[in-house]
Amino acid sequence: MPDSPTFREGLGVIARGIRDEPRTFTLAVLGSALFGAALAGSGWVLGQVTDAVLVPAFELGSVSASDAWAATGAMALVGVLTAVGVIIRRGYATVTQYRLQARYRRAVSRQYLRLPLAWHRRHPTGQLLSNANADVEAAFAIFAPLPFSFGVAVMLVVAGVTMFDADPVLAAVAFTVLPMLVVANAFYQRAMSPRVSRAQQLRADVSDVAHESFEGALVVKTLGRETEETARFSARSHELREANVSVGRARGAFEPVIEALPTIGTLVVLAVGTVRVADGAIAAGVVVQIAYQLTLLAFPVRAIGWVLAELPRSTVGWRRVGAVLAAQGRMTFGATDLPGTREGREVRATGIDHDVVDPDGSTQRLLHGMDLHVPRGSTVAVVGSTGSGKSTLTTVLVRLVDPVAGRVLLDGTDVRDVAAGGLAGTVAYVPQSTFVFDDTIRGNITLGLEDGPLAVGDDEVWAALRAARAEAFVRALPDGLDTRVGERGASLSGGQRQRLAIARALVRRPSVLVLDDATSAVDPTVEQQILAGLRGTDGVTVVVVAYRRSTISLADTVVHVEHGRVTDTGSHTELMARDEAYRNLVEAYARDAAEREQLAAGGTS
Repeated sequence: MPDSPTFREGLGVIARGIRDEPRTFTLAVLGSALFGAALAGSGWVLGQVTDAVLVPAFELGSVSASDAWAATGAMALVGVLTAVGVIIRRGYATVTQYRLQARYRRAVSRQYLRLPLAWHRRHPTGQLLSNANADVEAAFAIFAPLPFSFGVAVMLVVAGVTMFDADPVLAAVAFTVLPMLVVANAFYQRAMSPRVSRAQQLRADVSDVAHESFEGALVVKTLGRETEETARFSARSHELREANVSVGRARGAFEPVIEALPTIGTLVVLAVGTVRVADGAIAAGVVVQIAYQLTLLAFPVRAIGWVLAELPRSTVGWRRVGAVLAAQGRMTFGATDLPGTREGREVRATGIDHDVVDPDGSTQRLLHGMDLHVPRGSTVAVVGSTGSGKSTLTTVLVRLVDPVAGRVLLDGTDVRDVAAGGLAGTVAYVPQSTFVFDDTIRGNITLGLEDGPLAVGDDEVWAALRAARAEAFVRALPDGLDTRVGERGASLSGGQRQRLAIARALVRRPSVLVLDDATSAVDPTVEQQILAGLRGTDGVTVVVVAYRRSTISLADTVVHVEHGRVTDTGSHTELMARDEAYRNLVEAYARDAAEREQLAAGGTS
């Protein structure tokens, strides 16, 4: 018998699919039943034609026109019914399968959007892509052969009734093949289940490695790691190849046996039938009917084997999809609508603690009781060494993640009480790593604001580009706003991509703008112009993670962060005078910037 847990889980997947697509699945089964009944009935019709037309034709040397037309009409009718059944079965089985796959791809994608960023960080991107694509496809691939197997059941019933009605002895001989087929299929599934499960897991692993390699192509090439990455990918690919070869070997061992059993049964039926015809126990048409029906059953009965073969793959696919759909930790939203304003908002973070969960399940505390106050319309610079918690703080402020303790308030409203989508309408965030889509300049800036009540026109786009100091280089492009920038903005420099990201944020006219080191690739002079311009942009509140002295000096307030804690707050001048750690950090940044400028100019350090 098939592995019981796998078999039960597979039946659960089937039940879920039938429940989700009852109409199309029922039509597929009805078409399959028509096909099965017509195909099994064709054997009975052939037997009748043999006794009524063919045998007399051989004995008498002629056949009447009416008998010939009757035989032709009967065979044609059976053929038409069989063809109609095939069309209905295949058409609606395909619709059922693809609708289920589309339904659950959408469900997985919606779940990805609902789950918090912390959950995504614990799961490799390649695995998530596999969950939404290969795993969903595997989970419901069983619905391709499943309706066929229902038709086979009808075929077995019809064939069994007609065969035993014609000759119980010969029918019993023919049906001894079926238990052997069942046993062979049971061993087949037991051998296939672990092999298919491993192959499905390795498909996800290969996808994960491939995604990492493509994502880190620049790092791989600059560090000369092409050979090592190729070897890493090859190792996983070879594992997948061996797993698929193992699946093929199992099929190669069992399928010839399963193929041979009906053929052997047909030969036995012919041998026994010949003896019975010679004894006068049955007519020749009975032997033709039963042998033909057994031959017909040989291929369709395999459909049951296909269903059993797909069960392990469907089970593994559904386990992986179901794990995503059952994942906990989604963000909850309140019902508060933030009042509309084109002016800045007060931002206050109090007692913020935040943990990160490592892939091994352990947790690390990144923020410890952090407090931050950003008055309305002011600019606050967050300064700290690498790993001090600056970027984590920005993700908490814009609610990409929720803290384990503490609150973030906008004009006194807890961000967790804001209605879904409300925060994105008032807070804009530009991260360290700028992502540019393979689209036009306009498309990268508007990102969905082309139509609807919040649509922005070219005037607003140019104004945002002007504020981000990107207008000049965009106007110099061949097609201006309609210039396509290539995948990840390949045709643009790092500084240009960062300025596009800032323009993307500004075109939404945010009340609060959070920049996580978002101008690091921009020339210092341009960076100063951008930040100076932001201070006069409708009084927007700005939180900027910075390290350049020229940038920090533009801020109204500087917050020094170390080890996930705020160690000092004040103006740049005040912190330089009283905070030695801050002074050393800023001076180190300044020395590093000067050395890089020297190297860029062709000097020596």
